[in-house]
Amino acid sequence: MAEDLRIGIIGLDTSHSEQFTLRLNDPANPNHIPGARVVVAFPGGSPDIEESKSRIDGFTATVRDKFGVRIVGSVPEACKDVDAILLLSLDGRPRLELIKQVIAAGKPVFMDKPVAATLKDAVEIYKLAAAAQVPVFSASAVRWYPGVLEVANAEQTPARGAISYGPAHVLPHHPDLFFYGIHPTEALFTVMGGGCLSVTRTTTPFESIVTGLWSGDRTGTLHAIHEGAKGYKLIRFGDAQITEQKSEGDYTPMLREIIKFFQTKQPPVSPKQTLEIYAFMEAAEESKRRDGARITLREVMVKAGAPEAWLPEDGKARPPQPKSVPKGLPQPGGS
Repeated sequence: MAEDLRIGIIGLDTSHSEQFTLRLNDPANPNHIPGARVVVAFPGGSPDIEESKSRIDGFTATVRDKFGVRIVGSVPEACKDVDAILLLSLDGRPRLELIKQVIAAGKPVFMDKPVAATLKDAVEIYKLAAAAQVPVFSASAVRWYPGVLEVANAEQTPARGAISYGPAHVLPHHPDLFFYGIHPTEALFTVMGGGCLSVTRTTTPFESIVTGLWSGDRTGTLHAIHEGAKGYKLIRFGDAQITEQKSEGDYTPMLREIIKFFQTKQPPVSPKQTLEIYAFMEAAEESKRRDGARITLREVMVKAGAPEAWLPEDGKARPPQPKSVPKGLPQPGGS
């Protein structure tokens, strides 16, 4: 068998650093993924984010002492003598500068959420990687949850609509959906696919309701829970049935995709697909700033400097139109 890929981690301030290393470095683990091993890590960290500074020492000790990972003091050191990089740092603000160093080393990289703290930085990251021909990709683990895939594949025809809800508690310094809102948002896009044209948003301190208009008069709704009871779920509205998510999952299926990507250099999620998801969240942020106005994804992508090939449609499609109820079906308000 070929030797294991040598993996470097940047960012030990998130539980993913521990969970990914566990699955790669411990053959006895029931979720062990063969083919790669974490050999080196740069802790990083953000002193002004409590979730980062309070956890970094613990995760650093675990990957070092339990899994034999060598700890280094810089990104270039983490990129030296490895085959690929897991960029796991919690904070999106330094991501652009971090990725520049990874690209300079020519290493394929998986970028954990959030790709960056702004859509502009996210676009720039993908542009730099494309120019340097360095393979990169990013995704949420929910994209490969068995329950999400079951809903996404419930019918051969595209979903007419979908509702996705999940936690989206707010952290400072970032658009308020980028951190945890990415998970229910990516679940929504896993079901709806690409082609979102515009969004509108209603926000309270407790939740945000973001409704996207897709091409073909389809709609997808994100219910982002800021405060209160938390949980994840998808509901898909199809031609023949309504399908509700029955199970969740863990990091294992995504990590398999990451290792396959490191081996093949072919990302399972394209830059255009990922940036459409971040454009949806950025357009939601802009809608919030404009008191719920309809914002096209194309507008925010152009503003962020995206190349033409990555731009969505113009978003000027008409809103979905009500249709008459066929004879023989229950009428609205009937029993």
